[in-house]
Amino acid sequence: MDLKDGVRTSENKVSSEARKLSAFVRDRTKNLVDRLECYEDIISLEIGDTGLSRAKTLEREFDLRQLYIKYEGDNPTGTQKDRIAFAQLYDALRREFDTVTLATCGNYGVAVALAANLAGINCKIFIPESYHTDRITEMEGLKAEIIRLPGSYEDVVMESSKLAKKNDWYDANPGGSNTPLQISAYSQLALEIFEDLGDAPKYCAVPVSNGTLIAGIFRGFVTLYKRGKTSRIPKMIAASSANKNPIVYSFLHGFDHCKDLRPEIIKETKLNEPLINWHSFDGEEALYAIKESHGGAFNISDKKLREMSTYLSKKEGYKILPAATAGLIALLELNEKMNFEADRFVAVLTAKN
Repeated sequence: MDLKDGVRTSENKVSSEARKLSAFVRDRTKNLVDRLECYEDIISLEIGDTGLSRAKTLEREFDLRQLYIKYEGDNPTGTQKDRIAFAQLYDALRREFDTVTLATCGNYGVAVALAANLAGINCKIFIPESYHTDRITEMEGLKAEIIRLPGSYEDVVMESSKLAKKNDWYDANPGGSNTPLQISAYSQLALEIFEDLGDAPKYCAVPVSNGTLIAGIFRGFVTLYKRGKTSRIPKMIAASSANKNPIVYSFLHGFDHCKDLRPEIIKETKLNEPLINWHSFDGEEALYAIKESHGGAFNISDKKLREMSTYLSKKEGYKILPAATAGLIALLELNEKMNFEADRFVAVLTAKN
């Protein structure tokens, strides 16, 4: 299966121009600097600059003015994960690795598989045996090798990292040395929101799992504020599957550090899978973002995730993965409790359905 077929089979939206650039990037007889420049062009063409739009139906029904949706489903594989996947693969290409590895429950795996395919780098994806994702077919269509391992997601991340070190593969897993790079990639969302609104919103609500996304957006707004571009830093709202995320748990219990949960209490469902874990790899950064911005954290039930996904499809025309609506639900619940004064509010929807 060639690249074009792989992209078509996995329903990823990659332009013909990006595929032409990829052919050059994959040619190892070419100068590395020129290959890197072509890969940068692919990133510029395909990644980020996602839509920000008013959710007027939600505004009317929930009595909240100037509610904006930042829709990450516009990225090639339909999630925010493309931003960090392509940043990691650029780094792998720059350092001349021939294989990249990671552990995933779904979305990040597809994003890295696509980024690796376009870079001409082999991709090994480790998935917990107990996890089920419809996106494996897409990963395989992009020529990624799928390896199933026993244990939790966190266990599989550690095993993937161990094998990366042993075999001299590029380790694209969350946390550790990758945290600064991934936070930097996600900080671009803050810049995009600022460019559309002209200032920072009052609140910015985000679904959380490992915590990298909310940490990155917060850091982006901090940078803008320090440069005098914005008048404020938004209050960051984190939301995740009820009682199955260390960041939310730690904030609600007033802990100074992100405390791990007991693995046995984490139960996966088809709806909560993108959100759950017992250890958040960038939990400390996320907890810092919430506290420093005077934000908040919310537990969201599967029932609410499903209902909001259905609502958005019917009323706003978005086909959203239920887990991706967690931040929006939290923002609306906070408004119901506090009755916000007129301002601007942003909810990040992280993935299409």
